[in-house]
Amino acid sequence: MAQILIRNMDDRVVDCLKKRARREGRSLQAEVKFILEQAAKMDMDTAREKLKQFRIRFKERKFSDSVELIREDHKR
Repeated sequence: MAQILIRNMDDRVVDCLKKRARREGRSLQAEVKFILEQAAKMDMDTAREKLKQFRIRFKERKFSDSVELIREDHKR
């Protein structure tokens, strides 16, 4: 599994994270990992929602097969 090293963190931020970790019953490392995982998950959820909207928007449209166009372009 990958590791991340964060340097030059503001002491106030670290203190805030420590308090939050204590409140949640986690270590500082576990709390930071949890926060990062949640942030990444939100981005994935946003991407999934955008993809869903894209599929709905273009559901009925017919698109041409671009293979022939690409082959013609390669012949030039």
